[in-house]
Amino acid sequence: MSTFPPRRCGLATFSAHLIEAVAETGLMDGPAVIAMSQSPAEHQYGESVVLEIVQDRRADYLEAARYANAAGGIVNLQHEFGIFGGEDGEYLLDFLYSLRIPLVTTLHTVLSQPDPRKLELTRRIAERSQVVVVLARLAVDILREVYGINGGRVTFIPHGAPTVSVAPRQTIRRRLGLSGRSVLCTMGLINPGKGIEYVLEALPDVVGRHPEALYLVLGQTHPGVKRFMGEAYRDKLREMVRTLGLEAHVRFVDTYLSQEELVDYLVATDIYVTPYLGREQIVSGTLAYAMGLGKAVVSTPYFYAEELLGEGRGLLVDFRDPGGMAQAINRLLDRPELRTALEMRAAALGREMSWSRVGHQYARLFLESLGADAAFAPAARLLADAPPGLRRSLRRGGAGSSRARGGI
Repeated sequence: MSTFPPRRCGLATFSAHLIEAVAETGLMDGPAVIAMSQSPAEHQYGESVVLEIVQDRRADYLEAARYANAAGGIVNLQHEFGIFGGEDGEYLLDFLYSLRIPLVTTLHTVLSQPDPRKLELTRRIAERSQVVVVLARLAVDILREVYGINGGRVTFIPHGAPTVSVAPRQTIRRRLGLSGRSVLCTMGLINPGKGIEYVLEALPDVVGRHPEALYLVLGQTHPGVKRFMGEAYRDKLREMVRTLGLEAHVRFVDTYLSQEELVDYLVATDIYVTPYLGREQIVSGTLAYAMGLGKAVVSTPYFYAEELLGEGRGLLVDFRDPGGMAQAINRLLDRPELRTALEMRAAALGREMSWSRVGHQYARLFLESLGADAAFAPAARLLADAPPGLRRSLRRGGAGSSRARGGI
């Protein structure tokens, strides 16, 4: 239960990769997706999506619970504030309190200083979950100390990262028009919280020492940001580039990158930069991908960056500190041997974060949550009780498998 492609957000991408990774383990099959949408028929989903919840249509949450109860197996809820209806997403509780099958919840946001409503909602989600998964080890401590959630019910599974066969870096650089450049990169859906302006302010000091430096800003403006403020933030960044005389050193790629494109740009990158402004960020999919592909990283010290870049795996600079940013970038461009050392340490952690490993961890967790003696309803009863969308899914072959059941 999550946002899902073709909706363009990091959570949708994460969920698609997770489903694929779990399916590839061979331990479970028949995944069915309950997709979160902002309006009816907003997206043309693929066959794996068998039910859609319109965010602010409260009755949909009860229908989804009936759907899941009829299907049996286990529900994996991907939780992020802002994708569920009601104040702070409280409509989700209708689903949770009507659910009669095991629930495993993945929390993508864990605030260290939540307001009372978010704290209470997170507690209720945890109470209804057999297991809560977090994507950073620090989040286990925060849930225990701030939310009072028993740490024994919380488990850490890292954000997945790609491990793909790619062409040599120089081949990709030529294809992307990056030959002869020292490439810096920030990617993802663009919004004011990215802090990109501070990298731009740092660049004059960088290009003064390294005139071959090129900073790539990759990705479209976040749809939610674009809905409320248009392209004001991107326009501000473009104006900064003109004012600072950086036209030859900054390239905006205003498109939603496919997995293949994202990987190509990361392989071509010398230094990945995450200048985010908010310390509370407990996970970053793009940083996870950069680590997975063994990149040297310069970042501000938000929670997730502190965890991943600790023990000498990257360089941290203060928030809103262009001088510190320039110093760190120059240090890595001045010293290729240091950059290589960071790449090796990042790659070592990245191997532990591969989607293959993550898929196996989730599959084992789902099977443990179901229990060895879990009984599954026969296909005939499922077809009789399930809503039409589920019936179509079951007739495609979801029921009757000799493998353990348990759709995601």
